[in-house]
Formats: sequence, C-alpha cells, structure tokens
Amino acid sequence: MRVVVRRSWLAPAAAAAIGGLVLALAVAVVPLSMLARHDVVTQSLQAYCLVVPVAVVALIIAWRRPGNPIGWLLLLVAVFYLLQTDAPLYALGVYRLGHHLPLGPVALLLVQSWLPGLMLFPLVIVLFPDGQPPPGGRWRWALTAYLTVGTGFTALLTANASVAIAEGHTGVDAAGQLRIFDHASGYGGTGTTLTVVVAFAGFFLAAVGYQVASWRRSSGERRQQLKWFASGALVSFVTVFTALPLSSAHGFWHALGDVLTVGFAAAPVCMGVGILKYRLYEIDRIISRTLAYAVVTGVLAGVYAGLVLLATQVFRFHSTVAVAAATLAAAALFNPVRRRVQRAVDRRFNRARYDAERTVAAFAARLKDAVDLDSVRDDLASVVQQALEPGHVSVWVNEHE
Repeated sequence: MRVVVRRSWLAPAAAAAIGGLVLALAVAVVPLSMLARHDVVTQSLQAYCLVVPVAVVALIIAWRRPGNPIGWLLLLVAVFYLLQTDAPLYALGVYRLGHHLPLGPVALLLVQSWLPGLMLFPLVIVLFPDGQPPPGGRWRWALTAYLTVGTGFTALLTANASVAIAEGHTGVDAAGQLRIFDHASGYGGTGTTLTVVVAFAGFFLAAVGYQVASWRRSSGERRQQLKWFASGALVSFVTVFTALPLSSAHGFWHALGDVLTVGFAAAPVCMGVGILKYRLYEIDRIISRTLAYAVVTGVLAGVYAGLVLLATQVFRFHSTVAVAAATLAAAALFNPVRRRVQRAVDRRFNRARYDAERTVAAFAARLKDAVDLDSVRDDLASVVQQALEPGHVSVWVNEHE
C-alpha cells in the first residue's frame, strides 16, 4: 500500500518541482537581461512567448498523463531553453562586463544546454500522441543512434567547455558563448556543429515523415489527434518563420514580429488537446472556419485594392470617394462571399457538417408537403440518425394535442 501511495504522489510532485524551476528561470530573464544590458522587452517576449505555452501544456500533460513521456520531454525542453537564455546573459555580465558574481564557470557550462534542448524536439514529434515509439526494429535502431549522437555530443561539448574554462579561456562573444568555440580547434568547431545539424535534421524529417504516413493510415480518434497536431505545427511554423526576418527590423515591423511570435503557442496547445482528447472532434470545424475566413479575407482585400486602384488611377476619382466606395462594396460582398466559400470549404474539409446540413435541408423541403404523422416521425428519426449519429433515437408524440 505504501508503494502505491508514493507512486501516486511522485508524478505530480515531480511535475510541480520542474514547473517551479521553469517559473524561476523565466522570472530570472528580466534581471539578467538588465545585468547584460540587453533589451529586456525583446528577451522577455521571446522567452515567455516560446516557453510559457510549452511549459503550461507540458505541466498539464505530465500531471494528467504521467505515463506519457511527452509531457516530461516538453518540460525538459522548456528548462533547457530557459537555461540557454539565462546562462549567456549571466556569462556576459561576469566575463564581458566585469560584474563580480559567483558561479561564472557554471554559467559557461550551462550555455551549452542549447544542444539537448534542440535534440529533444524530434523525439516529441515521433512519440506523439501516446508516447509509444514507432514499431519495428529499424526505428529502434534509429532512436538508439539518435540518442547516442545527442548524448555523445552534449558530453563532448560540455567536456570541451570544461577544459577551456580550466585552461583560463573564459572569453565570451556577444552571444555569451565561449570564444574558443568560434575556431575550428580541438574544443569544437565546424565539424561538430555540422554533425549535430545533420543528425537533428535527418531524424526530424524522419519523424515528420512517420507522422504523415501514420495520418494517411489512421482513422477515427487517432486521425483527429494527428489533425490537431498538424494544424498547430503549421500555424507555429508560418508565424515563427514570418516573425524571424522582422526581428531585425525597426519600429512597427519589429513590434509586429514580436506579436507574431505568440503564434508559436499553437503547436504545444494543439498537441495538448490531441493528447488529452479535449474537444478532439472540433478540429474539422476549426480548420474549415479558418480556411474560409482566410480565403474571404484574401478575396475581399483583392476586391478592395482593385476598386481603389480602378477608381483612382483609371477613372480619376477623388481618393476619399474611392476608398469609401470600395469599403461599401467589400462590406456588401462579405456575406455572399462568406457563404459560398464556407460551403466549398465544408464540402472538402468538413464533410460531416456539409452532409448533415444537406440532410436537414432535404428534410425541411419534404416536411412542407408531409401530411402523415407516422411518416414524418419516421423521417425525423432517420434524419437525426444520419446527421448526429446518436446511440439511440426516440420520438415522443403527444396524441392528446
């Protein structure tokens, strides 16, 4: 009995402890950014927008599904990301700006935590959604080789950093990394980085390919889980890689890049929905609505721009009149365009809803000419069964009315 009690408390206690560590590391970003004289807003936004969604979802998964390793892996990803954010800032303050603070060598070693954090991402992908590795001997060998490469290079990088620190090579560059790693020496260099990148990219592409093949073979609940994951990953990919070039801009575009970084939250949130199976079957509706409104927005934006250019450049109307007329035209077209686009998108991406609407519409048309109560009752039960697929259908009729 004691073993059962201890095991039942072990997972929540471990999740709470790692969650507390993530919180402490996230809070430390602000004072460490000030210590290193970095932009506090940019550092905080990047850390919080990228890490907080991952940490929250990981904590929920680890708490609710302690047997699923994905929650624990995501918690480790959050810890490693924050370590490789905090440690360089601390190292800059000690070894570049001359602040007399303790544990400087520890910070230089923790700067290398970017590698294990990076190598964990493909594992999360390949283990989604139930935490079980793919079947087959080839995948076992691939996982073993990948983990060996990741662990080996992490140990090598840490050992090289330890040797450099012991020999007094503690100079750091503007990113807080040891300068000795900028040169192709025995401490590390282009060969090490290239090997890590090739291993990461190869296993990442293999993991994505496995999930694509799994989606094509799947059905029912598993297919919906993979739809959630794919949808969130696509949104995160588009928003983050749109924000990356804007991060080097200034003013409005830089702020827009910071805002777009929030889109990274889509991947971990959708992953959590898929694992916890919360509102699992609403993904088709979400996809169809998103696609429909994206198409409608693009069409109306094109119509608006075309009318403004036509009115101002061809007919030489006053710009204010042209803008007002284009706005009214776009507003008038919104509902008709939305209905047509939504119907087309539902027919392709949300077939269940499209078929249900057609069934209900056909029943409504038949109901106009129906006079026999028994046939209406049987027809109603049949329509409900087709549209909603309930486990049981009953129709109660008050014969005294």
